[in-house]
Amino acid sequence: MSKRLFVGGLPYSVTNTQLEEIFAQNGKVTSCNIITDKYSGQSKGFGFVDMDDDSEADKAIEKLNGTEIGGRKIIVNVARPMEERSPRNFDRGRSFDAGRGKGRGRKGY
Repeated sequence: MSKRLFVGGLPYSVTNTQLEEIFAQNGKVTSCNIITDKYSGQSKGFGFVDMDDDSEADKAIEKLNGTEIGGRKIIVNVARPMEERSPRNFDRGRSFDAGRGKGRGRKGY
């Protein structure tokens, strides 16, 4: 069974290939994904690594957690399942014409 690992504290310059090479020293890496900003494409400084074998993943956690990459101390642990988020409400609860000089909110909005 495979295990997904969270890797935090990464330097923004680290690529998926570099991260995969680092973890491959401890076992077979199934996939590797550094999370990037959807607008700028820049790394957010964390990612996920899927390893084929649980014991190899545990070994990678033990060996790599707290080590330095590019002058930054990384965090490696088992990834938690993504929590479901509620949809964002961009109107902040106001109706369409609220605050447009109708007696509520700021005038001249």
